[in-house]
Amino acid sequence: MKKVKLKNLDCASCALKIEKALNNMEELSNVKLNFSTSTLTFEQNSKDDLREKIEKEIQKIEKEVIIVEDDKNTQRTFWQLLDKKLLLLTIISIVLTFISYNYLSNDYKIVGYLIAYILVAYDVLYKALQNFKTGKIFDENFLMSIATIGAFLLGDFVEGISVMIFYKVGEMFQGVAVNNSRDSINSLLDIKPEFANVQEDDKIVQKSPEDVKIGDTILVKVGEKVPVDGILIDNSSFDTSAITGEFKPKTLKANENVLSGFINISNASYIKVTSLYKDSTIAKIIELIENASSKKANAEKLISKIAGVYTPIVVLLAVLLAFLPSLFIENANFSDWIERALVFLVISCPCALVVSVPLSFFSAIGAISKKGVLVKGANYVEKLTEIENIVFDKTGTLTKGVFEVTKIKSFGISEDELLKNCALVESFSTHPIGKSIVKAYNKELNLKEVSFNEEISGLGMKAKVLNSDILVGNERLLEKFGVKLEKIEDSLNVVYVAINSKFVGYIVVSDIVKSEAKSFIEELKKLNILKTFMLTGDKKEVALEVAKDLGIDEVKYELLPQDKLKIYEEIKFKTAKTTAFVGDGINDAPTLANSDIGFAMGGVGSDLAIKSADIIVLNDNLNAISDAIKIAKKTKTIVYQNIIFVMSIKIAFLILGADAIIGMKEAIFADVGVALLAIFNSMRILKNSDKKDIKCNL
Repeated sequence: MKKVKLKNLDCASCALKIEKALNNMEELSNVKLNFSTSTLTFEQNSKDDLREKIEKEIQKIEKEVIIVEDDKNTQRTFWQLLDKKLLLLTIISIVLTFISYNYLSNDYKIVGYLIAYILVAYDVLYKALQNFKTGKIFDENFLMSIATIGAFLLGDFVEGISVMIFYKVGEMFQGVAVNNSRDSINSLLDIKPEFANVQEDDKIVQKSPEDVKIGDTILVKVGEKVPVDGILIDNSSFDTSAITGEFKPKTLKANENVLSGFINISNASYIKVTSLYKDSTIAKIIELIENASSKKANAEKLISKIAGVYTPIVVLLAVLLAFLPSLFIENANFSDWIERALVFLVISCPCALVVSVPLSFFSAIGAISKKGVLVKGANYVEKLTEIENIVFDKTGTLTKGVFEVTKIKSFGISEDELLKNCALVESFSTHPIGKSIVKAYNKELNLKEVSFNEEISGLGMKAKVLNSDILVGNERLLEKFGVKLEKIEDSLNVVYVAINSKFVGYIVVSDIVKSEAKSFIEELKKLNILKTFMLTGDKKEVALEVAKDLGIDEVKYELLPQDKLKIYEEIKFKTAKTTAFVGDGINDAPTLANSDIGFAMGGVGSDLAIKSADIIVLNDNLNAISDAIKIAKKTKTIVYQNIIFVMSIKIAFLILGADAIIGMKEAIFADVGVALLAIFNSMRILKNSDKKDIKCNL
């Protein structure tokens, strides 16, 4: 898949035409033009250099559009975004019209008016003519050409010029608004590191991230981005916000994984490279965001379909409006109805929706990514608003997936002595629970004190420490060796300890529930999620305890991985509602792949997670899911606000225009003015994403 950037692409309907034209080229396939980022992607079916040919094909539709190198994204100022050539021509046209109207004789007035008109109308007339030659007649250029030429033919020279001037000024400001929006969205993708400092012998050589190899050692100075994924050689702190959306600095220790896109904020650090740039976290994120536009939301598809048939219909209505009244209404003035028809044409232009709806969804994808969540397509933004049930995996999703010692109870010996003996025995175990006990002791152990150890499958460990026989395991282990147990209240992950056949205490080890999990489940209820479910392979007592603590509606326990998909499908069939699944992205892959919408928690490092899930939560924070749902609902509100607002204004103005209550100037507002307002409304999505409390009105 190849990718190029286009410059001077400000027309959304033109983007649709360009995409269609390029898809008709034999040398290209799977062409996608993302208007929101002005990015063209395609597969090339030949080895020839097609850049010039592609550019010529594009310029048949939009002569100003050119292919450019993928420059660094920067937020430009209003003056930088403004089309200065068009501004100059517009000013000259206004001055010339004023002079012609006030100071020229009748013989020269028309010449002055024509020159003033051509200065601002030339490119519109040219595009309309080009479209006429290719049979693609019905677009805004055709509408504006007919409307203004009609005004000239009726002798309304100043009005014809004024309409074109208002149109071009509106187009100018619309271009600024679209490109400002594009800069804001592109700035979200501007997370690619520009270089890598690679250590070669005793020297540091600056290279492109694409040239860094696995096994290389790179130096990341304070303030620099990590260019590729690797293992940290020295302790350091990083700003991870570009990847995870978390603004609190993260301190990493030696031998911990560090992801590309992190920014070093403490001290110069060396990193051992573990992946090529194309396989790194940063490359995967950029690819996912850029490709998201290829999966369009239903609202986008609907607007695209409407745009294809809308213009021919309104042109037909305008023709009927121009000619039928003079045939059937007594004393009807033909020129009056022609003027009404021209106003009707100007008002009817569909640009406002064609631009604002795709812009809204891509803004949402960008806003959600700022929360540390990657959405694979605009269709999933729409799907987020439809969720009514959510099914959760437990371990690694609602819990941290890491066992911790939460309670120690001893009888006849100190708790420290109990923990030490238990840690000595468990030092020879590979079980996660055993490792958590060793970690909890957190002191140096003399393993020479252990003269014998044996792991008894399914029960625990038997060992000799100094002169004592020690048993560490479950209840059945102690019963096997005839140790009498005292009754205890805890019934979850309990590790029993016996020394010389005497029960001396127990340790409770728990998979800690995430700190935000309870408030997150409560937040889901506020977002109109009807029911929550939890599926886990853990035992009944643990599952029920976690579900009760968090307020989960239903729980299924002691499940195998293959059972989860079966039960998910049963829940979906039984409730007949849009049902999301949230899992860790690895053992939950079958369910993620088959769910209505699948969330992979912290799954960017796993290819399986990326392939299976629709949405990837990079920061492993459950609150990011509720943030994504809020932004999606806000987006849906804004999209429908735009659709209702634009269509209401156009219908009202069409009626007023047909009844001659309004003229060309008001018609221009109904076209470019409404488009500008819709674009600005769409950009509220990005603004709202910066706030901690995102309100939604659905």
